[in-house]
Amino acid sequence: MAKGYLLSLYREIKDPGKLAAYAKLAGPAVEAAGGKFLARGGQVEAYEAGLAERTVLIEFETYEAAKALYDSAPYQEALEALDDGVVRDFRVVEGLY
Repeated sequence: MAKGYLLSLYREIKDPGKLAAYAKLAGPAVEAAGGKFLARGGQVEAYEAGLAERTVLIEFETYEAAKALYDSAPYQEALEALDDGVVRDFRVVEGLY
């Protein structure tokens, strides 16, 4: 069964306080759902039309598990805390393996 990934590419951080409140709730929600952070912040080199802002990559054992996290109550609570504090491209991606 193929793994699943959450990919979050931040285009703009409008309110660092809201992002911090989100991270405080989202991190434990991800870990409780079996997610493993592969990249979170750190150095970014953007090419082509990309922006060198914050990038987060999280691995799950299955695509379905990654999708389930997004709909879970703890993650929805984190999203409420985030509100309009960022502009980002957020995707659930199915892996090849």
